[in-house]
This record gives sequence, C-alpha cells and structure tokens, in this order.
Amino acid sequence: MGNIFSSSIGKKLVMSISGLFLITFLSLHLFLNSLLLVSADAFNMAANFMSTNPLIRIMEPVLALGFIIHIVYATLLTLKNQTARPIGYQNVDQRMASTWSSRNMYVLGFALLSFLVMHMANFFWKIKFGTVPSVMVDGIEMHDTYTLVTSLFLTYKWINGVYLAGALALGFHLSHGFWSAFQTIGWNNTVWMSRLKFVSYLFAIILAGGYSVISLYFWFFASL
Repeated sequence: MGNIFSSSIGKKLVMSISGLFLITFLSLHLFLNSLLLVSADAFNMAANFMSTNPLIRIMEPVLALGFIIHIVYATLLTLKNQTARPIGYQNVDQRMASTWSSRNMYVLGFALLSFLVMHMANFFWKIKFGTVPSVMVDGIEMHDTYTLVTSLFLTYKWINGVYLAGALALGFHLSHGFWSAFQTIGWNNTVWMSRLKFVSYLFAIILAGGYSVISLYFWFFASL
C-alpha cells in the first residue's frame, strides 16, 4: 500500500484524479469568462465573488497544488515511458494504434503550462498584487476586472491569437485526457469506454469552443 504512489498505476491514478479536479476548475472558469460577453457589471460581480468568497480563497492554494501535482506526475510518467520503450519502438507506426492527442499529451500539457504562466502574469498577478482601478456595482466597490481584461485583448490583438491557440491545445489535451482519466479509475469496459470517449470529445469541443469564442469576439468584433 505504501508503494502505490510510486508505482506506474499509482502515478496514473494521481494524475487522473488531479486532472479531473482541474477540469472542474476549467469549466467554472469558462462560465466566469463567458460573462465578458454579457456585460461589464456581470463580469465584475462574478470576479469579485471569486476573489472575496472565503471558500474560493481557501481553494486557491488547493488549485495551485492540483496543477503542480498533475504536472509533476505527468513528467514522471513521460520520462518512465520514454526509458521503458523497446529499441524497435520508433520503427512501429503508432498512428494506427493511437490518436495524435494521445501521442502528444505531454507536449500539449507543456503548451498549456506556458499559456497558464502568461495568463497568471497578465491577470491573476495584477489583480492580487498590482493596482487595479475600482468601480461601483450596485453600491459595492470592487476591482474593475472587466476593463483590465478587455483592454489587454483590445490593445494587443496578438494576445487573442495566443489565447485561441491555448484553447485549441486545451481541446486536444482534453479529448484524450478526459476519458483516459476515467479509464485509469476503472471505467474501462467496452460499453463505458465508447460512451466516455464520446463525452470526452464533446466536452473538449465545448470547452475549447467556449474559450475560442471569447478570443475571437475580442479579436474581430469588439472595439475600444
């Protein structure tokens, strides 16, 4: 029992659970970001709730820990798989037995990590430790997070392209990672796998599409 987390199965289990936890966060984050398309007040109120609610503030370090655990265990498994491959592995055409996403999960994950660092520097760090103008919404003073976010998208159009690329990388990553996580947990019979793969692809399209729509809106339709 003590060695379960040092075994390959244990590492996959930890990575799967942490991945499902992060997927929950990404879904909530998409809902919050979609309010950018509704109104400034709606987005500011939601952002203020997320930054002031005691439960959410407690979850912030838990979320950070979830990212760290997922990245560390993904790295360990990737290194282990690389060293365990037989000599003739590269001569086998893996495209016949696996999808492009499954073969490039670590590359996609690294792209998402790079995107996350940029996102944190542009928004989270500025909101937490920078100087953000205040605004009154329904008699409550709060950070004008809407202006912070939209001004960046509208002033630097190339950032929309970066966010669109991040959304696409997320979609490809989830298209394999979602059903693979449930497979690791134990839902791996033929009936469940076909259903999980369908839900996985659908979920990946919804999340990637949702984030993409926001980027495309500020890239082509919104104005200062």
